Amino acid sequence: MQKPSSDADSQIKATLPAFADYTENLLFNEVWERPDLSKRDRSLITIAALVAMYRPDELALHLDLGLDHGLTKEEIAEAVTHLAFYASWPSANSAMYKFLEVLKARA
Repeated sequence: MQKPSSDADSQIKATLPAFADYTENLLFNEVWERPDLSKRDRSLITIAALVAMYRPDELALHLDLGLDHGLTKEEIAEAVTHLAFYASWPSANSAMYKFLEVLKARA
């Protein structure tokens, strides 16, 4: 999986090189490339985990990647709606607003 690069990523690499290396090589190049789950499935699982743990900063990236990996808007909306009953209504509500931001940026 290719993680988008940004100025913040450059700063993280300069300040926390080991963390950046683990993120890029272990997480994105190894874990996300394992063959037993598709990237689409990994995206759905990751979105669910981030909604459940209320991690909106990380959620935007993974909502965007989920769409790139083949999840539909309807599937993501249904997943977040389902999570409202298991993870918390406030977490799901915040996720929906984050999802709207992602969709607007992609339009």
